[in-house]
Amino acid sequence: MTTLSLEEEKRFEELCKMAFNFARNNECENLKIMIEAGLNVNLKTHKGDSLLMLAAYNNSYESAKMLLEKGAKVDEKNDRGQTPLAGVCFKGYLPMCELLVKYGANIDENNGLGMTPYTFAIMFGRKDVAEFLLKKSKNNFLKKMSLKMLKFIKKF
Repeated sequence: MTTLSLEEEKRFEELCKMAFNFARNNECENLKIMIEAGLNVNLKTHKGDSLLMLAAYNNSYESAKMLLEKGAKVDEKNDRGQTPLAGVCFKGYLPMCELLVKYGANIDENNGLGMTPYTFAIMFGRKDVAEFLLKKSKNNFLKKMSLKMLKFIKKF
């Protein structure tokens, strides 16, 4: 294993920060260059947020799609046990939600205290996201109960 000098470590940290910002700001081409040059597609911040988590949470659609195409782990959790899909459901980004599910995101994944992405969508009033997840769910009990809740929520 190669040991980095302090200067090399500092430069690597700067490159990581650049990659995180590229993911957040949907600078897909710049991020793609870094990934293709060897940067880990599943690189994480000190809080455990992956590049995909940052792209998804900031609705950086093209960057998220590129990361998924390059093999990013769609259900990789951060240090708080949250997945990219849970963050997207909290924010209410339906197209991003659809993208993550297309790439295999687990819509029933526990994101802490039994909270699923669907729970976040309902809790924060993201009706379109909740309806999409409900259609994709294989949990029949959830479907029956949720349909009743959605009808109630739509009144407001």
